[in-house]
Amino acid sequence: MNTPTTLQWIGAALFAVALLHTFSTKFFEHLAHTRPRHAGLWHLLGEVEVVFGFWAMVLMVVMFALLGQQQAIAYLDSRNFTEPLFVFAIMVIAGTRPILQVAGALVRQLTGLMPLPRATARCWVVLSVVPLLGSVITEPAAMTLAAMMLRDTLFCHGLSQRLRYAILGVLFVNISIGGTLTPFAAPPILMVASTWQWDLAFVLGTFGWKAATAVFVNASALAWLFRAELGRLGDGARGADQPSPVPPAVVLVHLLFLLGVVVFAHHPTVFLGLFLFFLGFATAYQRHQNPLILREALLVAFFLAGLVVLGGLQQWWLQPLLLSLNSDTVYFGATALTAITDNAALTYLGSLVPGLSDEFKVALVAGAVTGGGLTVIANAPNPAGVAILRGHFEEQAIHPLGLLLAALPATGVAMLALRGL
Repeated sequence: MNTPTTLQWIGAALFAVALLHTFSTKFFEHLAHTRPRHAGLWHLLGEVEVVFGFWAMVLMVVMFALLGQQQAIAYLDSRNFTEPLFVFAIMVIAGTRPILQVAGALVRQLTGLMPLPRATARCWVVLSVVPLLGSVITEPAAMTLAAMMLRDTLFCHGLSQRLRYAILGVLFVNISIGGTLTPFAAPPILMVASTWQWDLAFVLGTFGWKAATAVFVNASALAWLFRAELGRLGDGARGADQPSPVPPAVVLVHLLFLLGVVVFAHHPTVFLGLFLFFLGFATAYQRHQNPLILREALLVAFFLAGLVVLGGLQQWWLQPLLLSLNSDTVYFGATALTAITDNAALTYLGSLVPGLSDEFKVALVAGAVTGGGLTVIANAPNPAGVAILRGHFEEQAIHPLGLLLAALPATGVAMLALRGL
């Protein structure tokens, strides 16, 4: 192992500071309410989506000072920002009124078939069917749809804090494992599928059916445990008055844009071009739109881009730590490491190492998707859910420890399914 450079040590230190900052955002939001004189600064530091972008900026200032402009810019140019750009585009399109109308119609149809109170049935469908839909439309799109439907139909009715965190924990875990039915929807699988030659049949047989089982168990357990509170909502969990239906032709165009962005998810020059055309179409037919979630999507993209910049200097310690584990312990190690680093980055580091056993590969990916709901940074779609739902939490902030504790039971179910079945 090569001796780490001064810059690598600084990068690791800033990464650690950024992690601590993510667990301190609620403190800064509290300061914003108690110290109004500098409320703007405290609100900025309390935005969880700003954290990694802010410390990535600090890293770049240090890099410019130590290495000079040419090497600092070369480092930025060497980073792959496809994922932040894709999440930005897919969030905006998936959060539009026509797409939500289609998803809402599907949820209402399934809800009507269930012999449960409306709110309970709706909660179950959104926490089970929509995450599994992520295996087709990708996890970031599924997170956007699920979070917006939860926001507009359940969270707006004053749920208890315990139930809000429980829903958030199950949502994040189910989104992370719900995309494992295909090799292109879950970022941790997508990063290795081509290198390790994993096709649809292998992914579905190795991960997919087990993950689907855990998704249904998690959603069912939450619906049963909170059946009394959800039952009290009754038919009131319909949300706000439904807007007038969007014409089928406009819905079809939106679905085609969504499909195009998903198909060309690895080619930013293509999907960003499609996205710009989409913005033009949405502007032309603005009467069929709700306000686009551009701010939320930009914040999420900023968060992920900061993670890309800071994460690029963590390979020197993270990869040896990962490879020091054997095929029996790597699953649990990957689950734990995912909580402090993006799970796709974790599996990507594994894909760089030749000669890994098939058991090690499967355990690594299974652990990465299992731990994807534990923290905001564990899975790329999580910041999207935070951006959409945090307004319904105290002081408009989601406490990282609260999320961690809420996600642990669902993570335990995922562990039993992916390792025990």
